[in-house]
Amino acid sequence: MIDPQAEPIVQAPLYAPYSEVGHAIRLLNGEPVQRVRDMINAITDQTGTPQNPVDWSDPDTWIGERLSGDLQGLARKIWEGSGRELNPRYLNGCYLFINRMKLLDRVGGIYQLGSKGQKFLGKDESTLRELDAAEGIPKLLSLVAERSPCKRGDILPAWSDYLKAVSLFTTPKNFADTLRRRLIAVAERGLITREGNYYTITETGLQWLKDFSKPIETSIATTAPSSKRTTVAEAAHAHNEEQLIAFRARLMQLEPTQFEHFVKELLDAMDYEDVRVTKVSGDKGVDVVARVQFGITEITEVVQVKRTENTITRPKVDELRGALPYFKAIRGTIISLGSFAKGAQEGALFIGAAPITLIDGKRLLDFCIKHQVGIRRSPVEIYEIDEAFFAEKFTREDVEGEGPIVGNMDDT
Repeated sequence: MIDPQAEPIVQAPLYAPYSEVGHAIRLLNGEPVQRVRDMINAITDQTGTPQNPVDWSDPDTWIGERLSGDLQGLARKIWEGSGRELNPRYLNGCYLFINRMKLLDRVGGIYQLGSKGQKFLGKDESTLRELDAAEGIPKLLSLVAERSPCKRGDILPAWSDYLKAVSLFTTPKNFADTLRRRLIAVAERGLITREGNYYTITETGLQWLKDFSKPIETSIATTAPSSKRTTVAEAAHAHNEEQLIAFRARLMQLEPTQFEHFVKELLDAMDYEDVRVTKVSGDKGVDVVARVQFGITEITEVVQVKRTENTITRPKVDELRGALPYFKAIRGTIISLGSFAKGAQEGALFIGAAPITLIDGKRLLDFCIKHQVGIRRSPVEIYEIDEAFFAEKFTREDVEGEGPIVGNMDDT
């Protein structure tokens, strides 16, 4: 349960990946606090407008053009010292996070690396766990674990309700942006993976989430899912992994022609039109032909289906490309339960040749899950107190503002 009188958590609006925070800690160490603030303000004053945008993509150019003196020197130090990974234009998120979490001490107006900052740079687990808990990462991992694989929109409603209860964020734009930034950051750390628009928790992420059931020694306001909820998420993930292995084995049991018809069903579910399986003879290596809307144009696409877990090599790509004219197609796709050799991947995007899309076993299963072909989602129902409701309807200020009830309720 969330204490309604507790200090708000998830306070960082410009949540930065820990790699960038690490660069900032190292490079701001020894710098005057006021100089850092002045540089950020100087950059902010030149950000432009939607009607007249300013290009910040090339720090090697804009630092010399838009900053001067000590501020220019600091910006170059940050850009070059980070191996050109931390653009000074986007330092503000790191700056706010470092100040709030006290990852740099202030001694006589100078940033100094202290014990907590050293622990962060050393990837001390207790320190990282404390920072994660203060910024809602356990909740985020729990939401992804319960829904993996999931799109950002699948977890946004629950994330929004969570923020209403524990943070000062109140707008849909803030809800969406805080979620987007945190997903990027935890993916960088390997706690989740991203394939296209879908996010999946990793074994590392599950273990990290599970360990949040242990007490955290911190002076920062934090919250984490209950150990029982974490157990549910862990069990759901393990079950899903088992089902995916069984699903892949089930597909391998299909006869080659059955697998071609399975792919037809998948393309139908993906809104392809006029999908048909070709005849066995004279198909030029093409197993399925379909029409697909590409922008404002409808085109013909041919598909070669390989029910194999072996590695597909370059000749199969060339074979399919050579068959395109026979079907008046301008692109092709090879779908396999296996993988593709480097030569096949290079040949698929050969400059000047018709493009060939390669769908390996993992991507095929992702498409099947997304469109629920041969496998379906069964939601896990979990009850939880609607903290956002209580935070909105029954704050202490609202209750204290109500006058006493006078008289007998039966008088009405």
